[in-house]
Amino acid sequence: MVEVKVSESKDLTRIERIGAHSHIRGLGLDSALEPRAVSEGMVGQTTARKAAGVIVQMVKEGKIAGRAVLLAGQPGTGKTAIAMGMAKSIGLETPFAMLAGSELFSLEMSKTEALMQAFRKAIGVRIKEETEVIEGEVVEIQIDRPAVAGAASKTGKLTLKTTEMETVYDLGAKMIEALGKDKVQSGDVIAIDKASGKITKLGRSFSRSRDYDAMGPQTKFVQCPDGELQKRKEVVHCVTLHEIDVINSRTQGFLALFTGDTGEIRAEVREQIDTKVAEWREEGKAEIVPGVLFIDEVHMLDIECFSFLNRALENDMAPILVVATNRGITTIRGTNYKSPHGIPIDFLDRLLIISTQPYTEEDIRKILDIRCGEEDVDVAEDAKVLLTKIGVETSLRYAINLITSAALACQKRKGKVVEMEDVSRVYELFWDVKRSTQYLMEYQSQYMFSDAPEEDDVNMMV
Repeated sequence: MVEVKVSESKDLTRIERIGAHSHIRGLGLDSALEPRAVSEGMVGQTTARKAAGVIVQMVKEGKIAGRAVLLAGQPGTGKTAIAMGMAKSIGLETPFAMLAGSELFSLEMSKTEALMQAFRKAIGVRIKEETEVIEGEVVEIQIDRPAVAGAASKTGKLTLKTTEMETVYDLGAKMIEALGKDKVQSGDVIAIDKASGKITKLGRSFSRSRDYDAMGPQTKFVQCPDGELQKRKEVVHCVTLHEIDVINSRTQGFLALFTGDTGEIRAEVREQIDTKVAEWREEGKAEIVPGVLFIDEVHMLDIECFSFLNRALENDMAPILVVATNRGITTIRGTNYKSPHGIPIDFLDRLLIISTQPYTEEDIRKILDIRCGEEDVDVAEDAKVLLTKIGVETSLRYAINLITSAALACQKRKGKVVEMEDVSRVYELFWDVKRSTQYLMEYQSQYMFSDAPEEDDVNMMV
């Protein structure tokens, strides 16, 4: 008897990195900008979400620019989540740039230059231009291949028609290659840009829909174009001011966007670009799309950065600035003065302040449910109750961190659902801030350079 060996097949799973805010899909508001209890990954913070929704609506309608919004609240109250929700709600065409306040001090350029580049990344330009296009339904493609390989290049003919006319075009080697690359065949409706020779497949003609029994779900059917084959069409390109700056300030042109080495951009280049964009706006060739610049940890900026932001917001082409901080009354970086949130009073006066409140026990439970689903972890009901209790007594972030750790502990004991014992196990293994601080206070004499803090400081930490 011959022994047959069956090769073992393994499923290939896609590896995904799950971020802290990967579950956020929007602000979770209805058409009347009223916040839903749980929607698009957002839970609670109804007042803050509604305020953010009003800002987003004004951004979409182009009714707000050069304004600044401050998201202020305790750590772990969803400030970054609201900013991410705003980014998702705004749409693809509206630029959204994001950076942390501490990033400005780690770049190989001046702080004001880094801020200026961030500002211009958040300002879009919608450029309109007219171009000559040949648009029609493909009737036939004839390609003449040479009898001897390499003797001559391929030639051919393309027959296009509209509802009113039909024309035969001679094809060169490049056009034949482009048609083959896009798999253009009889019955396809195509558009050819005369200037660049670019071919775009618009879909398949309705008149040829019965040619094949089987069609893929991605097959799009369109009407045969009417009128003349050759027509003028308006094409719209959306770019940011920063992209225009980079292209015009580097010898390698648009390739500089991919190398990442943008460096500092001269003020003269920006002035010329601003002048040109202003001309295009007057001629109706372009329009400005003010986007959103989000700066997290805004208390990390120093007095020079705040002075720059004050001036930049007065510019005609300024985006909406959204900043976030979790600090109370603290020293303004670069000075000896204290101020609310570590922000100078003159800049604070410009801000619309959205406050976030601590999550309730019910909110924490809902967020943990969402995170368990996002991280694909099955958690038993009593284990979720324990995680919620831990989140209330310590912090929401600590409870979320325990989900994956508990899943690994469950996996080790060959379990399929995370139970209370798994959560208790990882709770003992990984300490939260309170327990860690208490341990330090007890054994501080055994640590290096240990200066015993005042009793008030200990109470603040705990």
